[in-house]
Amino acid sequence: TPFLQIAHHCQQAGQPFNYACLGISETANTQALFRRAEQLNVRFLRDDEITSWNLATAQQLLEEFISPLAALYLTIDLSVLPAATAPGVSHPASRGLPLEILEHLLDEAKRIAGAKLRLADIAEYNPDLDIENRTARVAARLCHRILRKAI
Repeated sequence: TPFLQIAHHCQQAGQPFNYACLGISETANTQALFRRAEQLNVRFLRDDEITSWNLATAQQLLEEFISPLAALYLTIDLSVLPAATAPGVSHPASRGLPLEILEHLLDEAKRIAGAKLRLADIAEYNPDLDIENRTARVAARLCHRILRKAI
């Protein structure tokens, strides 16, 4: 993945690699990937660990991860969303994170990061697989949320 390439670059440059992933699916990823994440000290929470009644753990991870950083690069992988919300991805999620939880965590990341949020992108959109432009509309909504100022 591009993140593994970044990890290798950081290692070669003698720089720290700081990476956190919220909402990864244990059933949609290999054990080798989880072992690699462990080797690279990646902080992560699985999709089944993030629920509307237990957001404190995810919020704490965001706070602890973002606070010491000088800059934040944020990627939203649309495949983290349930298949019904985002069908236009290469591997639609059987569970995923509901959009309202993703939006809440995005708002929290923006609040914590402030001006440290330097770059954001949306990954995994495939228009050939999208149904009724559902995924495109969700991606547009998330872009709007990233760009809007706090109310």
